[in-house]
Amino acid sequence: VMGFGSKGWMTDILNAFDPIVLNVANSQRLQEECDVLALSMSKHAGTIVLSEYKAVMLASLRSLVREWDSHHEVAWSWMWENVERMLKSVLHKPTVQQRNLQNLFQRLDDK
Repeated sequence: VMGFGSKGWMTDILNAFDPIVLNVANSQRLQEECDVLALSMSKHAGTIVLSEYKAVMLASLRSLVREWDSHHEVAWSWMWENVERMLKSVLHKPTVQQRNLQNLFQRLDDK
């Protein structure tokens, strides 16, 4: 994606983008989509810079929508900033949860 092809986490977002957009009006469902996305993104090594996806998303939308204007820019930016906020709040959780599960399984094996 526009020079970001080596960032596998962008593909994860792209694959989850349709359900995210379809559920933007339902905050609970949107949070669920972000939770699932965070699980798949947690498998990627390196730093995840969510603002990079926003730049790619907006550039793609500008080229696809003939009559793109400031209203489109504001609406799509607002949507992504909310998704980004939700993702940032849960991106660290899969690693913590995995470590806790490993500790639990280790204790169960010890018994």
